[in-house]
Amino acid sequence: MVTTTTTVRGAPATPRPGSGGPRLARSAQEIHDLLARLDAPCVVVSEQGGAIAATDDPASLRAAGATVLAVAPPARPERLGAASFLTDYGVRQPYMTGAMANGIASPELVVAMARAGFLATYGAAGVLPDRIDDALGRIRRELGPAPFACNLIHSPNELELERAILAACLRHGVTCVEASAFLELTPQIVAYRAAGLRPGGAGGVHVGHRVVAKVSRGEVAELFLRPAPDALLRPLVADGTLTAEQAALARTVPMADDITVEADSGGHTDRRPLPVLLPEIIAVRDRIAAELGYRRPPRVGAAGGIGTPSAVFAAFALGAAYVVTGSVNQACVESGQSAAARALLAKAGPNDIDMAPASDMFEIGAEVQVLRRGTMFAGRGRRLYDLYRAHDSLDDLSAEDRNWLERSVLRRSVDEVWADTVDYFSRRDPEQIERAQANPKRRMALVFRWYLGLSSGWAISAAPDRITDYQIWCGPSLGAFNTWAAGSYLADVDRRSAVDVAGELMLGAAYTGRAAALRFAGVRLPARAAAYRPPATRESSPAHRYVLTAGAR
Repeated sequence: MVTTTTTVRGAPATPRPGSGGPRLARSAQEIHDLLARLDAPCVVVSEQGGAIAATDDPASLRAAGATVLAVAPPARPERLGAASFLTDYGVRQPYMTGAMANGIASPELVVAMARAGFLATYGAAGVLPDRIDDALGRIRRELGPAPFACNLIHSPNELELERAILAACLRHGVTCVEASAFLELTPQIVAYRAAGLRPGGAGGVHVGHRVVAKVSRGEVAELFLRPAPDALLRPLVADGTLTAEQAALARTVPMADDITVEADSGGHTDRRPLPVLLPEIIAVRDRIAAELGYRRPPRVGAAGGIGTPSAVFAAFALGAAYVVTGSVNQACVESGQSAAARALLAKAGPNDIDMAPASDMFEIGAEVQVLRRGTMFAGRGRRLYDLYRAHDSLDDLSAEDRNWLERSVLRRSVDEVWADTVDYFSRRDPEQIERAQANPKRRMALVFRWYLGLSSGWAISAAPDRITDYQIWCGPSLGAFNTWAAGSYLADVDRRSAVDVAGELMLGAAYTGRAAALRFAGVRLPARAAAYRPPATRESSPAHRYVLTAGAR
């Protein structure tokens, strides 16, 4: 064991003529390339002449007269997480792309990722049921039996929407849903879970409908870590939705197979740090699993802030069974985001994000994390919320505020916007208009929500006259990714693929683990070899050998 820090010098590489020993990597680039060869050991040795170098040929070290200082063993990316995640979902990597709403996690993204051996989720939130049905049908036709997931966002005021999404999932053989924004279980998600259960071998239960629950609080995680409650199962049996056997099986298994811990992410977020939140939820899982005696406890994965190899490795080191990415995929060519919005995302740094009012929960002050650079949406949204808090109706606004609202934000009169709002909710949720007719403050909120709700659509459609109003959900992980990818083939946003991003992040995480093993043994690597860097060209990337080519379907 090395007890003192040893530096691997970045001297020029030279062969050892006549020695018959291994060729040593001495330059920083050579050491970097050696560590990136994930299937070969990296052995740091001390030569007789005093130079420190690395090799992948430990068998001939003794003959070469070298002293071994530290070893980084082979490390393949698929071994970073839980092997059961790969088996249960039929994928090659413990890596998942999350459900970016409004179809930003598009059919193209899902198909590309699934074909490369990753689990991907279609972003159904905010999409009308007919479009969801079309999207799931298209994905299934292109993928055949390959696995993928569909997002099911909790809609407490529109339970029929939950039912419609799950019905579409059943029609198209989608056997996994990513449940998000749930504060309580609903009959819809319980029925989907239980309807896929049947007796398994040796007294077990076969799970036909998998649930991945995205949470940011322990009390919500506990809902999915426990079996479905009798209070929801009994009515489903009584009305014929479930059989008595399905309900009995549902009482023996947790509501979710996987719990995704969502830390500081884009969009809705509690902005909690992953090193705090992930161990907390793992502890909740372990407590409940011990209490209920689960044969296979739910896995716990990590999301939010996952945008660099170091972040991926850190998540796995904290105990994550898998990782989930979001913001970094939004800037990729397969996403449903517009080219104009992706160009803005490609320029973002870690500090170019801000918080803004959320359209769906505006009245209670809920916020979403959005891109600040290149758009004025966050500032305008906050001013709208300040006006809402300070006034009881639109008629109370000062002439200056009213002029700003109609000219700079709505770009229409308040009366015209209200007419559009009435038309929209009359078809979707008439109760909203009934409540607003008798409550001027409620009417003001709906007018403000017109702007907040449409702004994300302007970004997706690349509305040329609304660039400064683009609402682009984004977390700081994208800025970190852009910094890491600068100068590489991933920097070109017009050619950046989510598949390449996944491959480079997973290879980089395995590389980070190997470098950490050497560092913990007292070896100090050259700065240019201490962290993985994606290459300048896609063709020269080792990720295609270790992650992508092997995983391609």
